[in-house]
Amino acid sequence: MIDAGWLNIGSLILGLVAWIIPTINLAGDKKQKNKKWVALTIISFSACAIAICFQIFYNLYLVKIEDFAALADTMRGVAVSSTVLVIVTILLNALTLFLYRNRDAL
Repeated sequence: MIDAGWLNIGSLILGLVAWIIPTINLAGDKKQKNKKWVALTIISFSACAIAICFQIFYNLYLVKIEDFAALADTMRGVAVSSTVLVIVTILLNALTLFLYRNRDAL
């Protein structure tokens, strides 16, 4: 069985990936058309979704081992961080969509 601590590390890494991909897309060469931005946007949203799934699986692990104190202590942080992850990921990818949609029209 996989150590449940890896779920938190994986969630953090995937959350960062969800933010880094659109940031790199936005910081890229403005004159060059990046044809892969749609695929990168899908990867970014997928990383965000998997990061949140890892947190759900970690909470399931806490329920299975009946560590309700840990669950109660961490649930607010998980809810807030998941909300921030989703909102920032949507904003970054929406900005990428807006900028590249206009570039492709040129």
